[in-house]
Amino acid sequence: MDVKDKALAQKIYLYLAALFITSLVVSNLIFQKFFFWYPFDTAIMGVPLFELSVGILPYPITFLITDLISEIYGQKRANQVVVAGIFASFFSIGILLVAGAAPAITTSPIDNATFTKVFSLSPLAVLASMIAYLFAQLIDIRIYHLWKNLTQGKHLWLRNNFSTFASQIIDSSTVILLLCLFGVLPWELFWGLTLSSIVFKVLVAAIDTPFLYLFVHFFRRRFNLKIGQEIKLD
Repeated sequence: MDVKDKALAQKIYLYLAALFITSLVVSNLIFQKFFFWYPFDTAIMGVPLFELSVGILPYPITFLITDLISEIYGQKRANQVVVAGIFASFFSIGILLVAGAAPAITTSPIDNATFTKVFSLSPLAVLASMIAYLFAQLIDIRIYHLWKNLTQGKHLWLRNNFSTFASQIIDSSTVILLLCLFGVLPWELFWGLTLSSIVFKVLVAAIDTPFLYLFVHFFRRRFNLKIGQEIKLD
């Protein structure tokens, strides 16, 4: 790979990392709003389904990006992005704490009570999310590369879906469990939110597979990569 192509690959990697970090941080800041993502009020054994936090909306983007980075740039680069995202999330906690401690002036459009109501639980949400996310993403990347090696770089759909399915089950159950333990969410919502989150994420993982194929095809064609070959930025 010549210098020009390597510079372009580095730039794309930075943009992908930026999208990943933004999606991760924002998902933790907006989590307190809930919605129905299905037009019918459905329940299984009395557990309501399809009630989800809006924080889940940008979340699947992070797994698509890590799968793409894993495929094109390798496991090391994918792990670096995950660690950077966790650092950014914890840094956001510090910003929220400082912003909450600063007293609002009388002419402020948002007063102290409103700001506290919206953001006071965010640090706990970030903590719970990051604990779960660390395990889920590292497992996702490990399983992805396990299947990549077993299939010798073929069957992209297989490693994309299997890695994401496993990691999303771990992520959803762990983060909601922690939020209930921390008192952020009531225990009666545990099973409904967990099942709804897993179903939503699994469906999105299946839907994003064609997009992963499209992006991987672009990279392979632009950088003349063979199946299973990765771009080395070092």
